[in-house]
Order: sequence, then structure tokens, then C-alpha cells
Amino acid sequence: MYRIESKIDPASPEFIGHKKEYLELLKVYRQRIMQVRKGGSPSSVERHKKRGKLLARERIDLLIDPNTPFLELSSLAAWGSFDGQFPSAGIVTGIGVVHGRETMIVANDATVKGGTYVAETIKKHVRAQQIAIENHLPCVYMVDSGGIFLPEQAKVFADRFDFGRFFYNQSRLSALGVPQIAIVMGSCTAGGAYVPAMSDETIIVKKQGTIFIGGPPLVKAATGEEVSAEELGGADVHTAISGVADHLAENDRHAVQICRNIFQTLKYQTKQVLKLSPIEEPYYDPEELYGIAPIDLRKPVDSKEIIARIVDGSRFQEFKARYAPTLVTGFANIMGFPVGIIANNGVLFSESSLKGAHFIELCAFRKVPLIYLQNITGFIVGKQYERGGIARDGAKFVHATANARVPKFTVVFGGSFGAGNYAMAGRAYDPRLLLMWPNSKISVMGGEQASGVLIQVKEDQLRARGQEMSNEDREGLREKIMKKYEEEGSAYFSTSRLWDDGIIDPVDTRKVLAMGIAASLNKKFEETKFGVYRM
Repeated sequence: MYRIESKIDPASPEFIGHKKEYLELLKVYRQRIMQVRKGGSPSSVERHKKRGKLLARERIDLLIDPNTPFLELSSLAAWGSFDGQFPSAGIVTGIGVVHGRETMIVANDATVKGGTYVAETIKKHVRAQQIAIENHLPCVYMVDSGGIFLPEQAKVFADRFDFGRFFYNQSRLSALGVPQIAIVMGSCTAGGAYVPAMSDETIIVKKQGTIFIGGPPLVKAATGEEVSAEELGGADVHTAISGVADHLAENDRHAVQICRNIFQTLKYQTKQVLKLSPIEEPYYDPEELYGIAPIDLRKPVDSKEIIARIVDGSRFQEFKARYAPTLVTGFANIMGFPVGIIANNGVLFSESSLKGAHFIELCAFRKVPLIYLQNITGFIVGKQYERGGIARDGAKFVHATANARVPKFTVVFGGSFGAGNYAMAGRAYDPRLLLMWPNSKISVMGGEQASGVLIQVKEDQLRARGQEMSNEDREGLREKIMKKYEEEGSAYFSTSRLWDDGIIDPVDTRKVLAMGIAASLNKKFEETKFGVYRM
């Protein structure tokens, strides 16, 4: 492979100014991350600790192997919703290493409304299980939850991917032979009682954990029986009488140690084998990404400059370098793992689509994971291109992305607009992870294009009635549309609704992708079968 020759001058005034502007964006991102990682209100956190309980992230730190990273997912879920009362949607999910095995961890944060579930909490929990299914990752559920947040019950109970999906997924994981361990560290009420009941092994903390289908108030209302939570479903009941739990723990720390001990007994997992290379740091400083990442999406960015600061040694074996240059394709290594990279360098033409589909086929047959680097305005439009079959050729690219069975990972480093989002492995195409940079934008089209379209439609409607739109009305409508698209297209709007798996610092892109690839190796790659390509 050849080292990419960077054309960036980090000492130039333009670069320095751009970096300074980007660091301001990053400052906001870091402040928001720090804010949600505090959990619930200070009084809730204090009450939680006074009960001798560890915080959700403290529990996770104890569980994972020392000096190993934890890839937290969707940290900013529910950001901007519920008046800020559900930081991280009241649940912490992510991938950590336990006794050398990549593991999906789902930990309720009881400092946030008692660990109850709103729509975003459920979506986050279900997404964690989906990742576990796709990658055959063992699951640890750190249960400390009051169940559904009752004021929101109409939004979280009855639909296909609502609360009941947890237990469907647990059943599917079990059928796949994927281990699941539950640690009951607090309340485990109503439907939530099935989490430990459907796990392979369950640990419960003495005088702290409780499991019951109906709590004391419900029992009294239904039967008239008065019973304490401990008598109804405490640790002694479930380890000595009901058998719902298998291990009694004295406290949180003891419970986590039991869980780690269980991992030593798990069946050995045969992994997908990749040809690994010695790990090299990028030749170019990854912090230079702060001066390269697009803030004004109207200004083009050479995606090879992004690639050069992510891959090992900044080395890249480009495929079809002279053909369809608005799409960059080629092979590289990330932390020693071989990858195929597809990156946008402009709008997608028919030629770009054919090039992308060809490259995806190569990676699928060679069983090389695919990395999609998105900065896409969409497919080219116009009479010439429609007559040339852009829809047909674009469909080939979409088709190849949809059917490739190697792990796919998507990073939106700029814009993600229109059908380009689909071809470049947007959320609907099941990438193993989809990550956003703080500057990134996502919507059906850019604000300027949307305002132009909507103003044209409005003018046509008025003209049909013999009326004209004034310049003042036109500019007012344009401003309103632009403002709406700016807000709804932001990375924070996306991540709040879990359209992605989290916003990341650009410098961390390389490490996060490596962790994702490592996790994907826990399941053997399937054989790819493509369907009909229209010629």
C-alpha cells in the first residue's frame, strides 16, 4: 500500500482558523457529554449512594477488564427532550471486554427517574440487543429499574419494538447460544422481572435487589395482602425459595465479581479469522482532523485527507483511482484489521455508483469489513442523467450495500442527504455501528435546497390562483425553512432519537472502528448472495 500524500498545510492561517472554529464545536460536545454522565439530579445521586449502591458507570468500570476501553453507545439519547430529566435516556449501554470477551452491557441508571423507561430508553435497550445479536456478543444486564415510566405508557408498551421486544430478543439470543447474565442491583418490577428470569444465570444483591411481577402496592390492590418488597421478591426469596435467581451477592462489588467469575466458565467462542497486520499509528496527526472536518458543507473536503488520519501508517491501496473520482474506494488497515473504505468526494454519478457496487462485491467475496465515510449531498439530478439511467445505476450501489454480508460501519463526517444516505449504508441498511461527528448533518436534503423546492411549490400554487408571492413573504418562508432544517438536521437531533449509535470525537474514530470490528469477529461472516442487478 502507498502512503497518502497530504496536501494540507497545518500551519496555514486557513487551517488554524478552521481548527479553532471546530474546537468550539467540540467544546460544546464535551460539555454535553460531561453533563449527561453525571446521571440524575444531585439529590438522586446522593440518595443512591447512601443506599450503598454504585452508579451505573461505576458498576461497568468494575465489570470490564482493567485498562480496557468501554465503547459507550448513544450517550446523548433523549438530549433536548423531557426538559433534560432523562440524561442518556436513563440507561447506559456499550461494548466492553470481560475476561477477554467483547460483551454488550446494559445498565439501568436508577438516579434517572428510578431507572424507568421512556421511548428513547426502550429504543436504546433494543438497539443494544440488536448489536449483540448481529455480533454474537454475550450480554450483561445490570438491572435497577422501576419498569415503564407510567406517564408515557401509551408510547412504550404495545408496539413491535416497545418494552416487550426485550424478552423476544432475549429468547432469540438464547436460541443463538449467546450467553446472558443478569445482575439485579435494585428494582426489577412487572415485565422487567423477565430480564433475570430469561437470562442464563442471575445474580441478586442482598437487601437491595427485588424481583416481582407485581409490587406490594399492586398486590394489595389486587388481593388485599400486605407484604414488604423484601418478603415479596427479595434476594433470600429468589435464591432460597423460588429459584428465580442463582447467586446471592452481599453488595454491588460482590455481584460484579460473581459475574466476572461466571465469564470464566462460558463456552469458547470460535471467531472469524482476518489476516492482521502490525498496528501502525497514522503518519499524519489525527488531531489535524479538527482543521479538515467540514463545518460549512458547501465547501468540498478531500476524503483522502480524512482517510490519511484514520488508517494505519496513512497507507491506502486505492481502487479505480482515475475513474469516477467523486467516490473514493480502496483497502487499508485500522489497528491491524483489514478494511475496505468507501468515501464520498462529491455527488454520486452513474459511474460512481458502478464503482461503489464493484468495490463492495470485492470486499464481500474477500470477507473484508466495509467502512463508509459519508459526506454526501446525494445523486446527480437533471435530464441528461435521468436519460443516462442514474436511477438504475444508483440502485446497483444501494443493492450491493444492502446485500453485502460482511460487517459494515458508517461514519458521517460531513453531510448525509437524500438517497446518498442509503447507498452509503445509512441506518436503514443495518451497519454494525453508525457514528456521527459533532459537525455532521443529516436530512432528506440540505436547508437551502429544501427552501428552494418548497418556495417553488408555494409560488406555483399562488400562480394557479392568479396571485404572486412578495419578496418579503418569500424571504420569511426561506428563513423559517432554513431554521427548521438547521435544527432537525443537526447531529444532536439525530442522536437524541437514536438514528445513530452516538456522536464521537473525530480523533477517536480510528479506535471506535477498531472496537467495532473486533466485536464483529465474534460471529462468522455470512456468505453474500446478491440479487438481480438491472443492466
